[in-house]
Formats: sequence, C-alpha cells, structure tokens
Amino acid sequence: MQNNAVEIQFRLHATDRPPGKTGLSDAPPSGNGRLPRVTQVMALAIQFQDIIQRGEARDYADLARLGCLTRERMSQVMELVWLAPDIQQEILEFPPSGAPRFPISEVAVRRIASALSWEDQRREWNRLRANHNLT
Repeated sequence: MQNNAVEIQFRLHATDRPPGKTGLSDAPPSGNGRLPRVTQVMALAIQFQDIIQRGEARDYADLARLGCLTRERMSQVMELVWLAPDIQQEILEFPPSGAPRFPISEVAVRRIASALSWEDQRREWNRLRANHNLT
C-alpha cells in the first residue's frame, strides 16, 4: 500500500509584535540577511509542481488545502513555473539581502510570467533588471 501523505511546512509571521517592530528581527542569524521573497516563492512553486508531478497531490486545489492557502493564492504562486527556465534559475540565485525590501517583486515577476513566449519573458526580465540596476 502506497503512502500518499504530504507534509508542507509554512512559516507564519507573528501577529503579536510590539508596535514599531517590522519583523526584520525574525531574519536568520547570519549577517547576510534574508532571501528575497520572490526567491522564496519561486522555490515553493517548483516544490509544489514537483509534488503534483510525483502524484502526491492531484492538483492545485489539493495543494491549497494542504498548505492552508486560498486557491487564488495557490494559482498566483504557480504562475511562476511558467517562467523561462533561465529566468527561474536567476531568481533562485538571488543572494540574501539585508534590505527591508528587494527591488524586484513577485507581482512584477508574475506579470512577466503571463507572457506566452519565453523570448518576450526574457526581454521583459532584462528590462526589469535594468530598471532596478540588477544587470
């Protein structure tokens, strides 16, 4: 008999922070800062896609239930797997940052992922990186 159990762990942010605390103290103890949010979400999307391909979950709705996410949010996360593989790799290789906000947002990357052609995606990606001096 096959075990179809899937365990997904999420780190939830504390809501009982004292006023004025931004949560940056939750960063890993290393001096390098945290990985950009877009990098974290990209890795999660790849992991979720792998879970589906292995048959451990039937579809995004299963993953949403397991991960306590809305179906809409799950769909947003999974849009990132539509990116050209080289763009995905670049996103995964972003270094940790001590800045409170990374210049490239998940929303901007999802906009790029909505382009059907990988060439169009690459053109938009290069434009976005140039606009934020990440070339």
